[in-house]
Amino acid sequence: MPDQEQAEVRLIVARLRQEHEDYDVAINAMIATGCDALRVQRMKKKKLVIKDKLTKLEDQIIPNIIA
Repeated sequence: MPDQEQAEVRLIVARLRQEHEDYDVAINAMIATGCDALRVQRMKKKKLVIKDKLTKLEDQIIPNIIA
C-alpha cells in the first residue's frame, strides 16, 4: 500500500475510533438516564458497524504475515 493511501486510511481509522468512543459515551449516558431500550440497542448496533469498519481498515494497514 503506498504511503499516501496508508496515511489516508490511518486518518479514517482515527476518525472512526473517535466516533466509536463517542457512541460509547452516548450509550452510557442513555442507559444512565433510563432511555428507551430500543434506542439503546440501535445505538449499539451502529457502534458495532463502526467497529467492523475499523477492523477491516486496520487489517489493510497491518499486513497478515505468518512467520
